[in-house]
Amino acid sequence: MDPSTIGLFGFIITLVLICLRVPIGFALAGLAIICTYLFFGFKSGDEFQAAKAVYPTLALISSNVFEFLHSYPLSMVPLFIALGHIAYHAEITTDIYYAVRVWLARVPGGLAMASAIGCTGFSAITGSSLACASAMGRICIPEMMRFNYSPQLATSTVAIGGTLGALIPPSILFIMYGLFTEQSINKLFLAGIIPGLLSLGGILTVVFVWSKLKPQDAPTADTTYTARERWRATFRAWPAFSLFLIIIGGIYGGIFTATEAAAVSMFIALAYGVLARKLSWAHFLQAMKDTAVQSATIFFIAVCAKMFVAFVSLTGLTHDLISLIEYYQMSDWAILIMIALIYLVMGMFLDPLGIMLLTLPFVIPLIEGMGYDLIWFGVVVVKLLEIGLITPPVGLNVFIINSVVNNTIPVHTIFRGVINFLAMDIVVFALILAFPILSLFLPNSL
Repeated sequence: MDPSTIGLFGFIITLVLICLRVPIGFALAGLAIICTYLFFGFKSGDEFQAAKAVYPTLALISSNVFEFLHSYPLSMVPLFIALGHIAYHAEITTDIYYAVRVWLARVPGGLAMASAIGCTGFSAITGSSLACASAMGRICIPEMMRFNYSPQLATSTVAIGGTLGALIPPSILFIMYGLFTEQSINKLFLAGIIPGLLSLGGILTVVFVWSKLKPQDAPTADTTYTARERWRATFRAWPAFSLFLIIIGGIYGGIFTATEAAAVSMFIALAYGVLARKLSWAHFLQAMKDTAVQSATIFFIAVCAKMFVAFVSLTGLTHDLISLIEYYQMSDWAILIMIALIYLVMGMFLDPLGIMLLTLPFVIPLIEGMGYDLIWFGVVVVKLLEIGLITPPVGLNVFIINSVVNNTIPVHTIFRGVINFLAMDIVVFALILAFPILSLFLPNSL
């Protein structure tokens, strides 16, 4: 059997299994093992040799898994996840929201803006979009509803704000992208800063315009704060600002690697929580339990994806895809738009990490062949995955918010609010695509 046929067969069946809601890790690993076995079984000719295929299949699978799990940069994943959970239980992340809320109390849509900025601060510590939406949803949505904000605005702001966890460093998606494409994670983190702030600016603009056009959806609070109260609230947020400076300032200044920054910032967050008596032993154990579960989930998907990448490389399917595109003489822009559409469509149905790991073996050789910077393309991919977190019918952040409010606000109501932000997200994506300098300015100056 021709290797390309085996590769195409494996890829199609994998997509079918994923569409049938088979967990993506099992789909990737299962098909990778079976198709690798078929590849080695048919390698000597048309007659299948079952016995001779066993050893090379096991050797290839085990060596790839071993090399991936013993990768030093992979250790930053549980470190950043632990940092996020510890910061949440120590109330470091919530202090950002309350500080911004005090300053924006009299601004139209001020509570919603504070929620978006709070999500940015949370993202700058945790690196997880879903964790950001879940944690900030519990804090911000009840507060906005208490001040008679419309359910659409209250829920959609946190849903879209939660997506910033994918772009604002540290980002789990950037870490996995860097590991699979062998790119500098330090540079990927820095590349996400300006696009992340640009996305935040777009969210704040939409909230402001929404509040002006429909003031009944965002009533201005009657509460006033003195200058002393504002500065006191700002000072309370110093641990969060310190952690962000350690992570970004340390990496940009060449003081830390991303892994070292993760370890140092986690230790500081833990020390603060203990010394300030905000982190109890029960909270610490819960944070470690959540870290273990989340890390194990990510590692399992990543290991299964590594098997799939090895299988794709073995069959030469990527080379055939490049040859097909060269045959039809597609322009660079046509290829980029096609890739963007594929990510947007897949984002409507699948988990962001799974989408990225499933598609990288095919799109990275295309991008390299066109001579584009893989750091810039990492930002493009993560922005597309970020958009997928809020697109119907399966916008994961929307369902997270729905569960946070105990289903009291219907999913379709949240989606109707999110639609107002989607156009802004597409504009930001277009700017990132058209002007690579937005992503490359900071990493190139490193």
